[in-house]
Amino acid sequence: MLNMKILIAPDSFKDALSAIAVSAAIERGIKLANPQIETEKFPLADGGEGTIEVLNFHHQGTIETIKVSDPLGRQIEAKYGLSGDGQQAYIEMAQASGLERLSPAERNCCDTTTYGTGELILAAIKRGAKKIVLGIGGSATNDAGMGMATALGYRFLDRNGDRLEPTGRNLIKVSAIDDSQLQFDRSSIIVEVACDVDNPLYGERGAAYVYARQKGANHQEIEELDRGLQHFADVVNCWCGRDLSSIEGAGAAGGMGFGSMVFLTASLKPGIQLLMELTQFEEKLKSVDLVITGEGKIDEQTLHGKLIKGVTETTKKYTIPVIAFCGTLATTTEQIKSLGLTAAFSIIRQPMSLEEAKKDTAFGLENLAFNVIRVISK
Repeated sequence: MLNMKILIAPDSFKDALSAIAVSAAIERGIKLANPQIETEKFPLADGGEGTIEVLNFHHQGTIETIKVSDPLGRQIEAKYGLSGDGQQAYIEMAQASGLERLSPAERNCCDTTTYGTGELILAAIKRGAKKIVLGIGGSATNDAGMGMATALGYRFLDRNGDRLEPTGRNLIKVSAIDDSQLQFDRSSIIVEVACDVDNPLYGERGAAYVYARQKGANHQEIEELDRGLQHFADVVNCWCGRDLSSIEGAGAAGGMGFGSMVFLTASLKPGIQLLMELTQFEEKLKSVDLVITGEGKIDEQTLHGKLIKGVTETTKKYTIPVIAFCGTLATTTEQIKSLGLTAAFSIIRQPMSLEEAKKDTAFGLENLAFNVIRVISK
């Protein structure tokens, strides 16, 4: 086993360590156990938090910080990633338009906007990016991407021809769409959206009924937002001759999936699938003997398309064993087998609070990697 090569391909441990830091801690433990083992750090993400840093790691990029609008129009600083060659930009919607940008008392997706996300996209295009990778998790909005589109030069007009503020509350008032003042060339960029839900734009499984309550809307407002989304889809259909409202993922992030397809001609892809394509994960598997992956919590949700599931579905083509590390391990042995994992381990070594566990994450990962490698490399 001395010639073993291990690919270290974890997600972040939320609120504790980034995927890059998790990879480094696991590698330290491996090297302490057996310095002759070859390792390669290969941090991953699923299109949500941490995507910028992961893609920058793989493409030797830079992090750009600019001033944009938050969901309520206030000026904030937000980040996006730019690949080393300047051709690709990596944007997380939550950076500008995320729910965590607002206090609980400020949250009401009738009045929030994705304008700041549009500002991030436009800044990347002006820097020369030809491809945009957009993660749309964690939004505070339900404006169907109207705010994002407004920042890019689209104008949304009411029946009197007056310009509307791009909020969820105003979707029902849109009468016409004007694209005569766009600040970018739609044909010159490719946009891929990391989207892990299959909700349509409106209806009982749509953006408003499924997600608006957690973003501060009450029952009456949810009904109004849903009518607004349906009306907006009808206007868009008349404007461009395409009905995209029922496509899986159209209702993601308050309709940002729909808005991205309409106003950016974007394609929607499962987050982990998109990240694996962009990092050429499968190509790396051809030269490794073991993959160590991980994330903060392994539970029943992990069975339905999270990062670990994406890793095991790819590695099984090459019959490569996969070991997973986590903080909370809330699965049965049968579920671990059904995930395609060889084994799964928690890094928790003794009873402790959640805050203590977060502080102990790096050491826990290093300690677990050391012990696992000591066993398998003899």
